[in-house]
Amino acid sequence: MTEARKEGIRTLLKGIETGDPTSVEVIHPDKYIQHNPQTHTGREGLAALFSRLSKSAPHVNLVRMWSDGDFVFAHTEYDFSTRRIGFEVFRFEGDHTVEHWDNIQPRQGPNPSGHSMVDGPTVVTDLSETEANRSLVRAFVDEVLIGRQLDRLTAFMAGEGFTQHNPDLEDGRDAVRAALERTDDGEPVVVYTRLHRVLAEGNFVLAVSEGSRRGVHSALYDLFRVADGKLVEHWDTIEAVAPKSEWKHDNGKF
Repeated sequence: MTEARKEGIRTLLKGIETGDPTSVEVIHPDKYIQHNPQTHTGREGLAALFSRLSKSAPHVNLVRMWSDGDFVFAHTEYDFSTRRIGFEVFRFEGDHTVEHWDNIQPRQGPNPSGHSMVDGPTVVTDLSETEANRSLVRAFVDEVLIGRQLDRLTAFMAGEGFTQHNPDLEDGRDAVRAALERTDDGEPVVVYTRLHRVLAEGNFVLAVSEGSRRGVHSALYDLFRVADGKLVEHWDTIEAVAPKSEWKHDNGKF
């Protein structure tokens, strides 16, 4: 069932390229809950969106894809009129997806260490370590990102061996600390306030958080690769949450 679900999501997202109305058949016809505030809920609305987007010859690259229980989640690259990087999260009941979240930002970079927002390892390993890795990332977000216990960085993160894909940062643990310490008019530039979900498969773990960047309410998605009990690689997207006046439903971003 896991592989069938992944293939269903692959077909769904590739429907952005093809405009094929059957690409949305993996979506439950009655139960689908959409959490992108600016996309209509229901599969008919998504099919209409894909049909419209396909006319501009878009490109969709599924860089990485994982499964975690009833969830399938993916790291994606979109080339529409502009290039964007995203994370897509789908919850399944049986053969159909019934709920969807995403987080998308413009592609930037390469960063000071020469890395793009999507390059790096894609192969899932260490499946037996999934739960330990999930717990590691959950504790890191709770203690360091939300709790701002920056001296705890060394307990969670590799030092010079830490590879960074954030477009503004260079490799290494010190750059992460500097970014978390950075202020704007006396306030931290990036603030994490709530961890909503931690999804994991083997050596990859995705943390879905809520917070702000420069005072703007934002969704913060952080993907980590874990090796030997340490965070060794990081990718992310940060997206401002649209104001409620622009929402097409009341399901919320998270």
